[in-house]
Amino acid sequence: MNFTPTDAWQMEKMQPLMSERRTSLIGAFMTMIGSISMSLYTPAMPALAHAFGVSGASAKLTLTFYFAGFAAAQLVTGPASDAIGRRKAAIIFMLVYLAGSVMAVFAPTIEWLMAARLIQGIGASVGTTVSRAIVRDQYTGDQSARIMNMIGIVLAVGPGIAPTIGGLILEFSTWQGIFVVMAGMGMTGIGIVLFALKETTVPDAARGAPGPLVKSYGRLLASGPVMSASLTVGFAVGALYMLATVLPFVLIDEAGLTPAQFGLGMMAQTGSYFLGSVLFRVLLRRASAERLVIPGLGFILVGSVLAFLSIQFLPLSYLSVMVPVGFYAFGIAFVMPHMTTAALMPFPRIAGTAAAMLGFIQMGSGVLGGAVAAAIGEPLLSLHVLMPGMGVICSLFYLWHVCAMRRFQAGDAGSF
Repeated sequence: MNFTPTDAWQMEKMQPLMSERRTSLIGAFMTMIGSISMSLYTPAMPALAHAFGVSGASAKLTLTFYFAGFAAAQLVTGPASDAIGRRKAAIIFMLVYLAGSVMAVFAPTIEWLMAARLIQGIGASVGTTVSRAIVRDQYTGDQSARIMNMIGIVLAVGPGIAPTIGGLILEFSTWQGIFVVMAGMGMTGIGIVLFALKETTVPDAARGAPGPLVKSYGRLLASGPVMSASLTVGFAVGALYMLATVLPFVLIDEAGLTPAQFGLGMMAQTGSYFLGSVLFRVLLRRASAERLVIPGLGFILVGSVLAFLSIQFLPLSYLSVMVPVGFYAFGIAFVMPHMTTAALMPFPRIAGTAAAMLGFIQMGSGVLGGAVAAAIGEPLLSLHVLMPGMGVICSLFYLWHVCAMRRFQAGDAGSF
């Protein structure tokens, strides 16, 4: 692979194999499987703890196992899509996801369910990496940002809308019904890949060999623009994944909401992100995606400060928790499109591997947040500390990105 990061700025744009709309819809659905599967069953976690006779902490571990499988497997699914093609990689790993879903339906113990969730996470990870890679294969600039905006809506809205759907499913079924729905999503995903997704890259088996793969990841880790953009996105969206492990216990166990009320209440997060995404698309007609990052970070910091102050000084209620979350989610809608595009831009020939690194960092921050929340032990205290902390860290990584891009454009592409 004889190329440098500056190749990304000099390569002639190829004719897209799929339209912007088709790419957006396929990418959004593939991403949706992973993001919705993450938290579709969170309203059932207290019921799971009761059904298996385990503690709430053990029930939360089922989500942590999904996080871990999803995060780690992206380091494989991304390079695999470079080596064997986007379509083959997607089909193989969606079959893995389907197997995990069926295993979860018939899980006799909490340990079996943890294993099933791990397998689900491994399979679902391909949706995020392939969806981003097919965008980078075909589009750059604001066109890419528009598609990433659509994919970002699903990626961030998924954890918000999934509990709503899960709560409604629980009104008519048991927790097993939720995993039956996931199995249906897996079969639908396989059908979409088979009949709608075109191959957007030229597979190169050499990219999956250990030597070139290590070299590719080394290039990404040594790139200031890639790592700073990835970490900015990671800690922004990772906070939502962390919240998925904490909010059910804060709002159901401590604020007194029923699972159905909790599911409907999470629409505040979903609605905030959706409103921000719509406004982003409107503003994109007048300003570049890059210029919209700063206002987005402003909303993230407002949400972080409100989370710290409201929990400190106000009585616990639905509004004291979800108003700060709404500000935070609104800001992510402005940050994610450009920063995702920026993370994938410098290395177009290994877009799958770059998407894998981005996804690993993004999910890894969620795993880290969930692990710290579990170590703290008190859900409300975890919310009080982690959401503001991750918002501040996200902003600091963006400052690094600004400096890294200046060096990159000045010719010092490998500098941190």
